[in-house]
Amino acid sequence: MARPRFEPTDTQRRQVEAMAGYGIQQDEIAIVLAIDPKTLRRHFREELDTGTIKANARVAESLFKTALKGGREGTTAAIFWLKARAGWAEYRPPPRERPLGKKEAALLAAETAGAGTGWEGLLDPLDTYPPLRS
Repeated sequence: MARPRFEPTDTQRRQVEAMAGYGIQQDEIAIVLAIDPKTLRRHFREELDTGTIKANARVAESLFKTALKGGREGTTAAIFWLKARAGWAEYRPPPRERPLGKKEAALLAAETAGAGTGWEGLLDPLDTYPPLRS
């Protein structure tokens, strides 16, 4: 005689969705329902796929409402929200220096060309060119 076909109830569907939302592993959910993990996935695919999404949405809604209330809890919630969702950081990275252009790099190289050589100190960069008019 064959095993009877499994028919999920509405209560089981809500239970699976909630457990999936809480982060319970599928194998453990199957144990609670006393079914094989394959049977769980076959009959509760939608609940397994959407449970976490719906739970995250409820928590995000609660956090959002708390952040808007103000006060100490609201401030903490708002800071967390901005760090997690808006990319805020406690410490800003140091600003990146822009790379030198070709002319700026050539001028800098010319000014420091004698550094570390026997020519260093012999020429004053301001006195190297003759005046344009006397």
